[in-house]
Amino acid sequence: MIIRYKIHELTDYINWIYFFHAWGFQPRFAGIADLHGCDACRAGWLVNFPEADKMKASEAMQLFKEANRMINELDKDFEVNAVYRLTKANSNGDNLILDEVTLPLLRQQTTYKPGEPFLCLSDFVRPLALGGKDTVGVFATTFNTATEEFYKNDPYKHLLIQTISSRLAEAAAEKLHEYIRKEAWGYAREEDLSIKEMLHEHFQGIRPAIGYPSLPDQSVNFILDELLNFEEIGITLTENGAMHPHASVSGLMIAHPQARYFSVGKIGEDQLKDYANRRGMKVETMKKFLAANL
Repeated sequence: MIIRYKIHELTDYINWIYFFHAWGFQPRFAGIADLHGCDACRAGWLVNFPEADKMKASEAMQLFKEANRMINELDKDFEVNAVYRLTKANSNGDNLILDEVTLPLLRQQTTYKPGEPFLCLSDFVRPLALGGKDTVGVFATTFNTATEEFYKNDPYKHLLIQTISSRLAEAAAEKLHEYIRKEAWGYAREEDLSIKEMLHEHFQGIRPAIGYPSLPDQSVNFILDELLNFEEIGITLTENGAMHPHASVSGLMIAHPQARYFSVGKIGEDQLKDYANRRGMKVETMKKFLAANL
């Protein structure tokens, strides 16, 4: 299923903390995004900073103003595209079986607290041995590739449009996940969260993205592409599984009430060999994709 979002439909779903982080600002400066925008509100926000931080806060205020000006311009001509699929699913060891497509996963081999289990995303999906089917969502979102060529001769504006584009792709994933939870899949029809609560992940389930700590293998995008056909929303993959446009997000949606985010972290040679075998790839090739986990 493909959904096309107007940019103004997504602006409330932008997580500005990550936008400001990309520009080197600490989270407290992202508070400018919570104001109504009147001069009195901005002045009151600014005055609460210690003198040493006022210059940085003023810079954050100006950056936020210019980002919104650019968003309004982009809204005239561009949309953010999303595609999703709700698959019949089971876990089989450290694999997920999604509509007969096998998605191998990685399991933690170190934990951060004594006594914690070694987690794998498959732990939160109904085991094949129990019979019956579960559901797992797969998704991708992307912003228009044409914008990657904008302002090539203006480094500031070029970085601004890049960081905005990434936030819009993430915002589309947030809005899409809300729609899937409450309507398309409907496992949380009674959910009544503010957007801020959603951005703090107070909803049931998780949305692990490819390339992030619980799904670190970027080449998994090739498997998701089998299920979603990325090209329908303008995403192509490099030989290493990276998505183009860069302002793209892909991943899974898992509904289990106890599902939580975690980092796979470092894995041993034993799991590397097992994972390469399950992926049908050479160990040396797999090392390239999992360098940060070895």
